[in-house]
Amino acid sequence: MGNIINRDTIGDMARRAATKYGRKTAIIFRDRKLSFYDLEREARRFALLMMKYGIGKGDRVAIYAYNSHYYPISMIGLAKIGAIQVPINYMLNAEEIAYILNHSESKLFIVEDTLYPIIAQAQAAFTTLERKGFIPLAGSKTPDGYFDLTAEMETMPYDEPNVEVSAEDIVQIPYTSGTESNPKGAMLSHRALMSQYHSCIFDGHYETDDVSLHALPLFHCAQLHCFLMPYLYIGATNVIMHKADPLEMIRSIEKFQITHMFAPPTVWIGILNHPEFKNYNHGSLKKAAYGASIMPVEIIKRISVTFPGLELWNYYGQTEMGPVATILKPRDQLLKPGSAGKPVLNVETRLMDDNGRFVPVGTAGEIVHRSGHVMTGYLNDQEKTEEAFAFGWFHSGDLGKFDEDGYLYIVDRKKDMIKTGGENVASREVEEVIYGHPYVEEVAVIGLPDPKWIEIVVAVVVPKTGKSLNEKDLITYSRERLAGFKCPKKIVITDKLPKNPSGKILKRDMKEKLVRDAL
Repeated sequence: MGNIINRDTIGDMARRAATKYGRKTAIIFRDRKLSFYDLEREARRFALLMMKYGIGKGDRVAIYAYNSHYYPISMIGLAKIGAIQVPINYMLNAEEIAYILNHSESKLFIVEDTLYPIIAQAQAAFTTLERKGFIPLAGSKTPDGYFDLTAEMETMPYDEPNVEVSAEDIVQIPYTSGTESNPKGAMLSHRALMSQYHSCIFDGHYETDDVSLHALPLFHCAQLHCFLMPYLYIGATNVIMHKADPLEMIRSIEKFQITHMFAPPTVWIGILNHPEFKNYNHGSLKKAAYGASIMPVEIIKRISVTFPGLELWNYYGQTEMGPVATILKPRDQLLKPGSAGKPVLNVETRLMDDNGRFVPVGTAGEIVHRSGHVMTGYLNDQEKTEEAFAFGWFHSGDLGKFDEDGYLYIVDRKKDMIKTGGENVASREVEEVIYGHPYVEEVAVIGLPDPKWIEIVVAVVVPKTGKSLNEKDLITYSRERLAGFKCPKKIVITDKLPKNPSGKILKRDMKEKLVRDAL
């Protein structure tokens, strides 16, 4: 009885929103509008369809799709039956997708029709699937072996599933790149995400009257859990775009009278520089957020001039945190340039040395957190989970400093992560691919500053003795084996890599030299 009464899950959240906001528009996607009442009914239909196909509590359902109303419908629907959504990055290749499907032991796989050709020839590698669903958004014919998700949902009733779900149950397993070749599955519970939503609503100043634009990928925690789901929680209207196209974002702000949006710095730059920007009215936009990278101060100044009165927030965190950990608020954008701000409502953040000791103000240390947001652990990886939770804190892998006013600054990425265009790229994964080239002796992959992508992936390569390498061939070689965003945009051929006496490659020295050479 206590568990039934004392409930605070994502499925409960959606039902409560439907009760409170009813016929108000919750989601706009293309020419379709869903009220909060509609969203709840469609989520129930999705849940019952999953149960029809044998999905039960704890089972994993993978979704490989661009943005649409099906993302929140599937998230909420699976939450209602205690099942787990596994979102898949639509920029991965078939081999990378197969790894995630198999590692997560997904029983059911849902693919959008325009992405189907990517996995069509690799389905024999999907070893755990029992059913496959198809979203015909472009009107494509459903392939053999798949069910039409849209048509099947229409046959389902609107009944609420009778499944007891706990706040500690896992509701989503997004996969995050680390320094390892294979990504890790971060197990996020209802409790963690609800705690994260509370922080975002409070520190992001979300309001029920907001109209929020969602253009960045919903497979990312940032767009889904920092913005879309919290805004659904409080009864705001949400415009979902299929993909992040700067021109369509510009048009949508005027068309839907958008009051709030999120984009990484690369997309903001694309919007500001677009030749059509001046032809549209953006006076409705009052609040905006960025993340994934530090926003250049000059861009912040341009935004403040271009959008008079616009308030900006910088969100910092990572998948394992649900993902937000700290926020830099509007009043601090130019007072504390480059800062990640302060911990949000439900997060405590400290800096720690390698021995678990906290470091003094002004000293660099690893950023660690305690929070209700934190993941339960990594799926099927107890060793990495224990490493992440060493000394009783979650270890971010990032190095930072606090100033005298308590503002956090990110000074380095302990795990050699490269953030390019809002995407995480593990340098080691790229290095291992390039090491597979028969003429490569050594390689080090780093991120270098870039005006468009904020960082680009750069590979510094030493050829084997007597062998010749060129940039074009190595980039082609990489593109055949990696997702496009992970491939180096620049190859530097050299005769040796800088190393310390113990043989460790000095990536920081390498980066500094290449930055100097580019000046």
